[in-house]
Amino acid sequence: MAGGEKRKGLSKSCVLLIVIAGIERYAFKGVASNLVTYLTDVVKMSNSRAATTVNTWSGFTFMLPLFSAPFADSCWDRFFTILASSCVYFLGLVGLTFTAYARSRSTSKTISLYFLYTSLSLVALGLGVLNPSLQAFGADQLDHDLDHDQDHEPSPSEDKEVKSNRKTQFFQWWYFGVCAGSLLGVTVMAYIQDTFGWVLGFAIPTASMLLLIFLFLCGCGVYVYADPSQDLKAKPFQRILDTVREKVWGKNKITLVNNHDLNAMELELQDQKPLCNCSNTEAHTTTKSSHDEKSCKPGFSGLGIAKLLLRLLPIWTMLLMFAVIFQQPATFFTKQGMTMKRNIGPNFKIPPATLQSTITLSIILLMPFYDKILIPIAKKLTKNEKGISVMERMGIGMFLSIIAIVIAALVERKRLKISKMMKISPDLDPLNILWLLPQYILLGISDIFTVVGMQEFFYSEVPVSMRTMGFALYTSVFGVGSFVSAALISVIESYTSSEGGKHNWFADDMSEARLDNYYWLLAFTSAISFLMYLVICKHFKSRSDDDQCDEHC
Repeated sequence: MAGGEKRKGLSKSCVLLIVIAGIERYAFKGVASNLVTYLTDVVKMSNSRAATTVNTWSGFTFMLPLFSAPFADSCWDRFFTILASSCVYFLGLVGLTFTAYARSRSTSKTISLYFLYTSLSLVALGLGVLNPSLQAFGADQLDHDLDHDQDHEPSPSEDKEVKSNRKTQFFQWWYFGVCAGSLLGVTVMAYIQDTFGWVLGFAIPTASMLLLIFLFLCGCGVYVYADPSQDLKAKPFQRILDTVREKVWGKNKITLVNNHDLNAMELELQDQKPLCNCSNTEAHTTTKSSHDEKSCKPGFSGLGIAKLLLRLLPIWTMLLMFAVIFQQPATFFTKQGMTMKRNIGPNFKIPPATLQSTITLSIILLMPFYDKILIPIAKKLTKNEKGISVMERMGIGMFLSIIAIVIAALVERKRLKISKMMKISPDLDPLNILWLLPQYILLGISDIFTVVGMQEFFYSEVPVSMRTMGFALYTSVFGVGSFVSAALISVIESYTSSEGGKHNWFADDMSEARLDNYYWLLAFTSAISFLMYLVICKHFKSRSDDDQCDEHC
């Protein structure tokens, strides 16, 4: 910055991308939060089939980054990846709006279902590529800010603290933008869909995606772009492919780009960490350009990258049950709300899907409390510069999610008891929908700890050149969690409906369904995952710990 002034906040490019991320969440939540209602009330699916459809669609949406990330990291340009995936996303929403319009005009279900699944697939494809690329592109802007701040030559301890605080600030503001978009998408769109119909309810998210594309293009002049001259052979996933190719085909010939790669290869063959891919001679040091400084990063072999991903697998696996619990608000929590007393005054009914906004609202309202009160107290108690570690943060959120699903089971049991009493005494009112608020609010609080912690954890545990893959690992937790949720529903329904549907936990008649048993099962399996997570954390060694060890050695 001019005059050597140090930037205190986030750059314009970071702020713009945070706004864009918020708009994308508005479009997605405007569709996803109430999709189960559309499938049951308009498409006439059963409760279990609608929930399985939503979970499967969510699974593909969140799993696709895991497959697109290697190409985004090794082959594609992030800017054009974001632009292309946004266009696919937009086309999917256009198709979804057309399906709602066609269903309102036609009695043919086949045509509508065909376009419905095609449109949802396009949305999943566009979102699956867009999300990790957008976050990685934002992280590129953050890295540029941090590199710029290094020009002021702070002390090593001060530099480390500034970097840590700036990263935390970026992730929290990013998540705040995502939450704000989600809040508007859930509240506004659920009301519009229930009141004015599904054509307008899907058309507005479509228009918001068009606005996203326009704003993204407007930022071309402020973005920081990756160096186009970077050798693709130096990228980690290209190295993994080369390693596999050598193992399978038995090739012993290795092509090296230059002598610096030879030095790195010698260190790798000696089973040591290559410290730098560039020459360490004094002559090179004095003439090094800013590009050379950025290229002087730790080198990673293909096997090293594979090992790095495998060491994250236990933590990734233990987070799956947290993701399964987070599928419930958009599916069975919403179906519960449809059977409860929703009236506020004589003319207004609370749309059940809008209760999902309390998750987002609790995040927005409690995030300052977390930042300004909880973290300073934790810093004094733990003598840790971050207050609580990322691993501890995720663990606290996992524990709170278990409490939330236990409360959900207790509330559902009370709702069922009143529903059965209403058959005997019709004058009784159903349970008020506000009884669902505690479980939603607790999930919001757990979100503050675990989801933000997951983003920072996977960001920190992968190399810079694999950053898209790091964000894909984070989103894939929710993708696989969605598939696990769908599989659980199918298995449980098959088992509990074996006796003529009498004991079906997911019966279409919500007074006969036993969602409380399902919630108890989730609480039990989540508790086991949490205990295993605690054991794994004791033996897990982060990359930052390795770096500190190397500095002292």
